[in-house]
Amino acid sequence: MIRIKTRAAMLGAAMLAAVTLSACSGGEDAPLAFDGGHVSAERFAEAVATDGVVVIDVRTPAEYAEGHLPEAVNIDVQGADFDAQVAALDPEGEYAVYCRSGNRSRAAIEEMAADGVEGTVGLEGGIGAWTGDIVAG
Repeated sequence: MIRIKTRAAMLGAAMLAAVTLSACSGGEDAPLAFDGGHVSAERFAEAVATDGVVVIDVRTPAEYAEGHLPEAVNIDVQGADFDAQVAALDPEGEYAVYCRSGNRSRAAIEEMAADGVEGTVGLEGGIGAWTGDIVAG
């Protein structure tokens, strides 16, 4: 019985250590990774400011016209030509992807990865979380 409790305690300690280390490794001080994850508006601003990064707004053209990040290109994730537009992207490029709330950008990033475009990062909370400039038109 003592052996079982000792093993359980050791397993619990190992799991706690793993969770603690993983929480520390992807923090705000870590280098920004274009790994398909979603990040805070502050970290997303770092991505947008990185040379060569293409900013992609995956909302509808009407939503895009109401206001979007400067220099963002509109590739509507719900559009019939989304896959064709993604196929035209450089698969080795880095892309900062956002929508209104973060849901469509997650779907877009998954589809992009399936099409071979894996260097992506999304904006947690979507454009509603963005504190930088927004342009209309």
